[in-house]
Amino acid sequence: MEEMIPAEVLLGAYAEGVFPMAEKGEILWFSPEQRGVIPLDERFHVPKGLRRALKKTSFEVKMDTAFRATMEGCAAREETWIDEMIYASYENLFKLGFAHSVECWDEEGLQGGLYGVALGKAFFGESMFSRKTDASKIALVHLVDFLRANDFTLLDTQWMTEHLRQFGGHELPREVYLEHLRESLEELLGGEDS
Repeated sequence: MEEMIPAEVLLGAYAEGVFPMAEKGEILWFSPEQRGVIPLDERFHVPKGLRRALKKTSFEVKMDTAFRATMEGCAAREETWIDEMIYASYENLFKLGFAHSVECWDEEGLQGGLYGVALGKAFFGESMFSRKTDASKIALVHLVDFLRANDFTLLDTQWMTEHLRQFGGHELPREVYLEHLRESLEELLGGEDS
């Protein structure tokens, strides 16, 4: 059987604000001092150029139709932290209904997208990729629309990048992030204080 991180270990780590990355065949666990988040309220910002691109896009946006292919798109770069164990672990979460992909398609196939993990009212963005201009950005806008429509309260990006800052992304100190995370998982945890 393919080696993987057991679902309960992986979901338990997310619930504690910890996430894995593979490096040279080893799984490393992270909980950054400063955590990247994208706001789901009115502070979420769609840059003007992207608003225009959204209006005239030829992409068809789908969810959960090509999870493995989306992961492969994210891993197709010079350096990646996505190895066979990460593939197996997240494909298992996908089968269990916890992992999701948002994909941008055109007549030539899958052109970009993102994937991540949904737990309670929190979504943990794992990675995104683009083969054509704006594909990953359009996927992100659709993800935010989906999360808003389903009353999610936290969009975790793990690290903050300049790319994500243009959407209103910012960093939270770990303690503040963990407080937001607890609130997002309250229903799941039965409203208990931990």
